[in-house]
Amino acid sequence: MKVKTVLLILTLALAPALCAQSSQPPSGAQTRAERRQQMMEMHKQEMEAMKTDIASMKASLADMNANSATIKDLNELARWRDNANLWERMIGHMEQMQKHMEMMGPDMTGSGMGGPPPATNPH
Repeated sequence: MKVKTVLLILTLALAPALCAQSSQPPSGAQTRAERRQQMMEMHKQEMEAMKTDIASMKASLADMNANSATIKDLNELARWRDNANLWERMIGHMEQMQKHMEMMGPDMTGSGMGGPPPATNPH
């Protein structure tokens, strides 16, 4: 009987502690939620930085195109135009990547903002 009494006392003593523990999320789930929130914030910051970079590159490209209008040497003008064309394609690629990243969301699994990635232009 003493064993049964000890078990009963232990059960009654530990029951409130077990109930309190089960009402809180496991530390792993809490850590995952915090990590997800952190990833979402990082994704948001990276997207803003990418938008800023793209805007800056577009402004530089506009300056390159304006400067090329003053070039008289045909060979030099061809080099400037080739360079500007390369940067224009690079900016277009960055814009496509930015759109794709926005749709994918911070976890990059497609469960973020939903939908398939946009079609990319091979040129």
